Amino acid sequence: MSAQHLLRALDWPPHHRLDIQPRHGMLAVCSASNGRHQVGSRGDLPLPANARQLCRIEPGQPVLLAAIVTHDLLVVHPVSTVARLLADLHTHLAGVRDGH
Repeated sequence: MSAQHLLRALDWPPHHRLDIQPRHGMLAVCSASNGRHQVGSRGDLPLPANARQLCRIEPGQPVLLAAIVTHDLLVVHPVSTVARLLADLHTHLAGVRDGH
């Protein structure tokens, strides 16, 4: 997956070592001097199949990437998680509008 603009913001050049862990249905990607993964030579972000499967991210499925620069962290949100969070937010906003 190409995430060059986010990788630049995080200051992760090609071959930068990474740790990739499933967390609460998302993938947390962070710097790790002894990380098993690394940024690709073209600025690609590896997403190992076993980690994707644990988060129910299918090949070719859209994801939302969020860089948290101050914590040297990139979070990969599956589209299903984003849809659920937005549905919850919209339900809450509708309740607020109705005075609930």
